[in-house]
Amino acid sequence: GLQTSQDARFYAMSSRFDSFSNKDQTLVIQFTVKHEQNIDCGGGYVKLFPAGLEQSEMHGESEYNIMFGPDICGPPTKKVHVIFQYKKKNLQINKDIRCKDDAFTHLYTLIVRPDNTYEVKIDNSKVESGSLEDDWDFLPPKKIKDPEAKKPDDWDERPKIDDPEDKKPEDWEKPEHIPDPDAVKPEDWDEEMDGEWEPPVIQNPEYKGEWKPRQIDNPDYKGKWIHPEIDNPEYTPDNTLYSYDSFGVLGLD
Repeated sequence: GLQTSQDARFYAMSSRFDSFSNKDQTLVIQFTVKHEQNIDCGGGYVKLFPAGLEQSEMHGESEYNIMFGPDICGPPTKKVHVIFQYKKKNLQINKDIRCKDDAFTHLYTLIVRPDNTYEVKIDNSKVESGSLEDDWDFLPPKKIKDPEAKKPDDWDERPKIDDPEDKKPEDWEKPEHIPDPDAVKPEDWDEEMDGEWEPPVIQNPEYKGEWKPRQIDNPDYKGKWIHPEIDNPEYTPDNTLYSYDSFGVLGLD
């Protein structure tokens, strides 16, 4: 195994192996990670590179095929990276897979199958699985909103409407505040000095607020309009999303 010796340092190492392609084969990436202290920030992931990588020139931006493993960077980021390189773009999984953040050894496993499905395990327990096409942005969507479709002008999405038969009662309008009927002008009130005395105002107990007509079911309600979709002309299926022509180097950086 490998063990780093100093905190807050960048490390890089790689190892070459016999080149192979995973075309028509199941690919399994598996390794253990142990954070011997409660780290605040640190990556424990590996990268699988094509055989053409010049190891002496490997750096953080070197092109890789797959990046997989745990990454911790403060409380918000404690995730398992699953990144595939596709047409010169690095694509991160669209799901959040939480990694282990304790000081024990944990086994991380990524399985990529020729039917374009995958599975992620931690300590041999499945934590995520699915379709490569569904869980990464390899391809444009199969369907798009029809650019020619428009919501009809008379399409009514209001489930309720004001009752046209409902009328505001004649005695509804009352002021919100009224003079306090129990208020008494102070005996020492001097109108020449203090001005005309006015009683303080209080909340009117008969105030009913703004009148609104009752609601009834809208007879013209058609439901929420759903934009029709059409086949995306830019979508082309790819049955080889899982496949890489060459794996030849395992690296840490």
